[in-house]
Amino acid sequence: MAKKTVASLQKGEGRTYSKVIKMEKSPKTGAYVFKEEMVPNEQVKAALK
Repeated sequence: MAKKTVASLQKGEGRTYSKVIKMEKSPKTGAYVFKEEMVPNEQVKAALK
């Protein structure tokens, strides 16, 4: 039988990136467009400005 891996044995910080989703209005059509990007956790506030 195969051995099961145990998730509690993992070491490290965990998630260091966050997905930022911004809603912007398109200048051409006037419709709203969603922009998604992955940024480091330290830069989330700067990415939302």
